[in-house]
Amino acid sequence: MPEPRETAVYTHGHHESVLRSHTWRTAANSAAYLLPSLKPHMKILDIGCGPGTITADLAELVPDGQVTGVDRAPEILERARATAAGRGLENVRFAVADVHALDYPDDTFCVVHAHQVLQHVGDPVRALREMKRVVRPGGIVAVRDADYEAMTWYPASEGLDAWLDLYRRVARANGGEPDAGRRLKSWALRAGLTDITASSGTWTYASPQERAWWSGLWADRTLASAYADRAVEGGHTDEAGLRDAAAAWREWGTRKDGWFSVLHGEILCRKEA
Repeated sequence: MPEPRETAVYTHGHHESVLRSHTWRTAANSAAYLLPSLKPHMKILDIGCGPGTITADLAELVPDGQVTGVDRAPEILERARATAAGRGLENVRFAVADVHALDYPDDTFCVVHAHQVLQHVGDPVRALREMKRVVRPGGIVAVRDADYEAMTWYPASEGLDAWLDLYRRVARANGGEPDAGRRLKSWALRAGLTDITASSGTWTYASPQERAWWSGLWADRTLASAYADRAVEGGHTDEAGLRDAAAAWREWGTRKDGWFSVLHGEILCRKEA
């Protein structure tokens, strides 16, 4: 019987506007809930590492340990390797992997971490079972995912309302679950994890610089990324609809009273010894 493999399509792709967001991520702004649990000697698996900024931070926090960053896309791993090399890190490596069928023995890692991954996979419960399998007894499975329906902003915008509805429809058509944050604890329980600490965290964009950056990358992503192609090819909207959504983002970005918050669900699961 063949091993299970990913069936969902990654909604965003790796357009520059997507990497603009991913390279902004750090362990501090995206994995703060995990950091108090880290020890210098730990062996960590970072799933869906993308361009490797969080991976490199984790490697610096476990100087006597080892971090392995994995991603489904070989091309993005070259960017991750360059990130680590630029910081002079020697305790980090990268490999191609599918979270549904990890090529590692049972009980290999002290920590298995995934940031913004489970919202994009075809079977998040199976993915969590794999993460549980490769973490050592007493080790930690740490997962953080955004919850799109819970995103909120000011001032009200019919254009952003339409963008959010469109995004959620496209993501689900691709086989993912855009409102993953609220589901993480449920998925972990179904995967057989029992010692679960659930929390939440936010990203907030309100200053002129933050608004310009966040609105600009989403406007560009809406027009030019793999998401844009899938939205049109899947019959969810047309080019005019994408232009309207991008314009709504840019208009919001000009508002002096603009405020946007992204809610994330977080789980720390300790594997029974």
